[in-house]
Amino acid sequence: MKTPKAIENLINSFEKLPGMGHKSAQRLTFYLLHVPQTQLDSFAESLKNLKTKTLFCSNCMMIDETDPCSICSDSSRDQNIICVVEDPVDVLALEKGGTYKGLYHVLHGKIDPLNNIGPDEIYLEQLFQRVKGEGVRVKEIILATNPTMEGEATAMYIAKQLKAINPELKITRIGRGLPIGADIEYADDMTLKNAMEGRSEI
Repeated sequence: MKTPKAIENLINSFEKLPGMGHKSAQRLTFYLLHVPQTQLDSFAESLKNLKTKTLFCSNCMMIDETDPCSICSDSSRDQNIICVVEDPVDVLALEKGGTYKGLYHVLHGKIDPLNNIGPDEIYLEQLFQRVKGEGVRVKEIILATNPTMEGEATAMYIAKQLKAINPELKITRIGRGLPIGADIEYADDMTLKNAMEGRSEI
């Protein structure tokens, strides 16, 4: 039996998602066949709005509905501290903990030579410009890249570049509570709180 084109196209689309195999893509597609049309329309509208109704903050590169984002435009936050993370989901995880009150910088990736991702492929230059910029003086950079081999290499590269820009800048690395190989987005609130409080200077 030939699979209907509409079903085949959706299966192929799902397969392109990270961690999604053929069987999982099939299950999702056939599940959606039984969902009411109104629910499907709402799902399709959400997908359509995902990029059209969001934008990058020109300051920290976080994704929000406004530029600057709600964090950068919050005057109650400490403007002298920037926490550097790999992905937007890391910001959401740290914000959920509620203990960090500074600003962020989202790299949207990490240095990963095996996958041809170098310093120019992530938002590093924007971070360096923030440190060099006039106005608010950055006093501390917290490197909160994931404790993986690539995350550690990215943190060390950033630290080296920042020290060349400003030798007096305080550069810290989150530590205690996050095991090697773990991702920030999967850590619980207490682990993240301990990691942020236990950061060490590089």
